[in-house]
Amino acid sequence: MKATGIVRRIDDLGRVVIPKEIRRTLRLREGTPLEIFTDREGEIILKKYSPMVELAAFAGQYAEAMAQTTGKTVCITDRDQVIAVAGGSKKEMLLKSISHQLEQVISDRTVVNAVGDEKSFVPLTSEMPEGVTAEVIVPIICEGDAIGAVALLSREPRAKFGDPEIKLASTAAGFLGRQMEG
Repeated sequence: MKATGIVRRIDDLGRVVIPKEIRRTLRLREGTPLEIFTDREGEIILKKYSPMVELAAFAGQYAEAMAQTTGKTVCITDRDQVIAVAGGSKKEMLLKSISHQLEQVISDRTVVNAVGDEKSFVPLTSEMPEGVTAEVIVPIICEGDAIGAVALLSREPRAKFGDPEIKLASTAAGFLGRQMEG
């Protein structure tokens, strides 16, 4: 844990303001859920809460099944990071922060179907693996909230995804969203 040198007081309602610089760095926005932990030394730890993390092992198995069936790379994200990767690029992408562009796609609930040289191509992370030629991204919706995304990626030259890939990613996103509700 690193010290920031910032000190805040608790107000009369028990609130503490998290400084703007820290909120920006950690991508904390109004309404962002935080988990509260304490330790034996009396420290209070605030951690961004992601319901998708609870589903990470299951999401990994789901991604693995999709990757085996399609031969494509499958990535599943929450609103902050890639939580599951199958079919390649695992070390390059797993647990990496998602890009601001993908964050916007999730927030806007946009379905993306693009090839690598189009303006509509959305990198999943800031360090997107090289050689990705096509992608489909579908947001995961749970109880009305956009909580992540399912992405299919191809490295095949001149690859293009069509309706079957969009339907596959949409089915996976719908299924994962419903798993979170239960």
